[in-house]
Amino acid sequence: MADGQTKAKTATTDGAALELVGVQPVELTLSIVIPCYNESATVGKLVAQVLLADIGPVQKDVIVVDDGSVDDSCAIVKTIANEHPETLRLLEQKYNQGKGAAVRRGMAEARGELIVIQDADLEYHPKDFKHMLPLFELENVDVVFGSRRLLPGNKVSGLAEYLGAQLINAFTNVLYGARISDQFTCYKMFRRSLLEHIPLRTNRFEFDAELTAKLLRVGQKVQEVPILYTPRSREQGKKIRWRDGAAWLWQIIKHRFTPRRRW
Repeated sequence: MADGQTKAKTATTDGAALELVGVQPVELTLSIVIPCYNESATVGKLVAQVLLADIGPVQKDVIVVDDGSVDDSCAIVKTIANEHPETLRLLEQKYNQGKGAAVRRGMAEARGELIVIQDADLEYHPKDFKHMLPLFELENVDVVFGSRRLLPGNKVSGLAEYLGAQLINAFTNVLYGARISDQFTCYKMFRRSLLEHIPLRTNRFEFDAELTAKLLRVGQKVQEVPILYTPRSREQGKKIRWRDGAAWLWQIIKHRFTPRRRW
């Protein structure tokens, strides 16, 4: 192997090993959009992890969108942003509108060629970005999901939630002819240019379903890489509920059959 080349191994959607030889991210900026609502217990540590994460030569554009928090989340992020004004920005919603609204606000002000969504809790690990980025050097790769299911040993947030997610995942794959192992993952990384062709409108947790459905509908093939996952309980602040799963399923069905001109 020639000097300067790198050799990395990750996984594709079907779980097969993909060897990337000589593939390094070019000079890009990754916009990391972090929706936050009443996460004072974790947001400071999470933002620190994001800022410290090694993503090679790729520049970071970190955007925290505070969605009307009534705790100290905003003050905590402001303190960190004052120390990192060139990398970290805080956007404030006047009132709570939902995760989808916060993410859409952050994406609208993103500066990077690539965008990734990062929750403000500690369930996901920003160091996994470096495993997702190299795939964008491959031809025709515009979307990469971080899959919790492709890494053996990851815990699940609860049996009922896990089984429900697997059923919806299987249904989605059949409906769209896809091969995604974990559409419920927070880690969705994609080229910002895709947003020019995909209008996004939902405000709550079903935003991720709308994004996934529309990406598949326009013909995007989602690549996946294994990522770490440390689930938290409802007592620790997990907000998603069964009704969010129902709203998610409706988005999957709705956007499979709605004419694109009506998006």
